[in-house]
Amino acid sequence: MRRISQRCLSAVAGLVAALVVAPPASAATSTPYGRPDTQQRTQVFQLVAKQTQSESLGKKGLSRGDELVIAEDLYRDGRRIGDHSVVCVHVHLDPDELQCVGTFALPQGQITSQALLHLPPAPSIDIAVTGGSGSFSSARGYVHTVPAGKTVRNLTFHLTLDASSGT
Repeated sequence: MRRISQRCLSAVAGLVAALVVAPPASAATSTPYGRPDTQQRTQVFQLVAKQTQSESLGKKGLSRGDELVIAEDLYRDGRRIGDHSVVCVHVHLDPDELQCVGTFALPQGQITSQALLHLPPAPSIDIAVTGGSGSFSSARGYVHTVPAGKTVRNLTFHLTLDASSGT
């Protein structure tokens, strides 16, 4: 096991951000491309992700295919409401690029995400939402992550969810 470089850890921590279920901002609109009985609603909510574990896997020295595994707890209003796990694979060196896939586990379901991270990381990162389960089964959108320390990130979820016209 290798020690994780601070540069890599900061970039991945951005991806390892959070998720929870909060109906803060929600609006329903019909979709011109969906079924006639399908409506969309948007949700925007914020969480804080705090890294609890991380490990870098691979041979000595950085090489393509090395992995970075990160676990985070997710908080809203100071209360732990879920967790987030991420696996990143080094796909390019010099400049460094990591392909990352993550899952946010919340009481109402899970949200899946994916991003290609370029190092050094940008001051903020938008992570694509690729789907989910439970209340998030039709989720799409993105998670905007901003560092709030070496192992803490502020997350803003921008989700679009399908809902039948009857709900």
